[in-house]
Amino acid sequence: MGRGAKSVKKVKVNMEKNSIAQNILHLFYSTALSSTLNAVALIILASYLHSYNYGLFSVALAFAMIMGYFTDAGLSDIVLREGSKKKADVSILISSYIKLRFILLVFTFLAGFIMINLFSNNDELVRTSYFLTIPMVTGIALQSIGTTFFQMIEKMQYYGFIRIMSALFLVSTISLGILFELAPVTISIIYGCSYLAAGVFGVILVTRRVSLRFKGPFHKALFHNLGAFTLGGLLFVLLPHLGPLVLEKTISLSEVGLFAVAYRIPQALQQIPFIVAGAYYPVLFRAFNNNRLRDHLNFNLAQIKIMALIGMGMTIPFFYMSSFVVHFLFGEQWAEAAFPLKILSLMLTFQAINIALADGLTTRGKQNTRTTIQSISILIGIILYAGFSRSYGVVGAAIAGVGIEVFSLIGFLVCIPNRWIIAKKAIIPYTLFFTSSLLLIGKWLSSYALLASLLNMLLLLVIVWLDRDLRVKCINYLHTFLTKMKENRENRRVEDGI
Repeated sequence: MGRGAKSVKKVKVNMEKNSIAQNILHLFYSTALSSTLNAVALIILASYLHSYNYGLFSVALAFAMIMGYFTDAGLSDIVLREGSKKKADVSILISSYIKLRFILLVFTFLAGFIMINLFSNNDELVRTSYFLTIPMVTGIALQSIGTTFFQMIEKMQYYGFIRIMSALFLVSTISLGILFELAPVTISIIYGCSYLAAGVFGVILVTRRVSLRFKGPFHKALFHNLGAFTLGGLLFVLLPHLGPLVLEKTISLSEVGLFAVAYRIPQALQQIPFIVAGAYYPVLFRAFNNNRLRDHLNFNLAQIKIMALIGMGMTIPFFYMSSFVVHFLFGEQWAEAAFPLKILSLMLTFQAINIALADGLTTRGKQNTRTTIQSISILIGIILYAGFSRSYGVVGAAIAGVGIEVFSLIGFLVCIPNRWIIAKKAIIPYTLFFTSSLLLIGKWLSSYALLASLLNMLLLLVIVWLDRDLRVKCINYLHTFLTKMKENRENRRVEDGI
């Protein structure tokens, strides 16, 4: 009896949720820190491996990330859906989730190793893929258990803590590997082990907050609509890695390395819009599951606007200052990656909007629609990457990457409910204002990249001011934040006896 009561108490404590603003704040600083550390690891690794070995590593990494997804197969989204329902038994839900993840991990390794050997005749690539995927895929599975649990209970400080630890482990191990001048294959092993260490850390955090009951009943609702979530999630994970997988067949590995360096910067920064997506996702599920459709629409509109602004803010410096960024971060030997980076920076805006639109579909119970759009985008992506890279090399590949996101945006907007409201209030005014300012300022101040960036950043504030709903939200959040700070100061003074 005492043991059961203890388990219930554990779950109850964790179910006290943060507000959306608190979760965004926690995700912001953790994502900023982890993304910075990951970027440092990227810079160090690119400088050490050079173009051929980095191209080899990028293809192996694409295999690892896709295999890592198959250990989840869309289950994390289903756990968030089930956890948002009333009377959800968190202990049984998470225990069932872990059981399925373990089974999927075993099958993923069996199928993945077969695919690696079938896909490539390059022994060096096969060997690198093996050494990277075994620890990394296991680590991804374990990390996802932790991050999904804390996202479900809306305690994003722990979600961020796991990601920060993963980035710290990554930078530390890569730095040590380079310090001791280890071989590229050995670097791949320690790269994967950094994910594994963070995964173990994440699972430990979960076990301290909820009792796992592996001998208890299974949460059968995890299988409901699993196929659509599995395919949709696979396509979402595959899309960022589609480039290296296709380009390995159309251009040289050295050119793949150039593309990978240019692509990894926007890919790493894509995590920043996920700050907002991660905070809104469980809230959107809860609103729809409780039939609060107007609230769902308002939440989704706010998410789209905020994520669009974040995407635009990240696009601006890389669009105008791509040459400086590449020279500063990677050195002269990577100069050819500057123009592809300028093109790929546009992805940051389109990706941010697409994520918000796709979340709107999923949380409305339209995962099949999302999956269909992603499937079409993948097919279009293969055609664009293959055709454009053969004709225009790395620059063509960069254009293909942006083209995929544009097609996805059109598809999501056409299929989402309340499309006209969303288009009128968010998509059309935001994208038109931004593209116009980006091109006009770029034309007038083409020789003054820093000035162009600063001016365009200031114009983003104009968007916020002109959008009444967003302006009111910002003022309210600021007022709440200042009020809480004042209350905390007064409480501290009382405690100190002042």
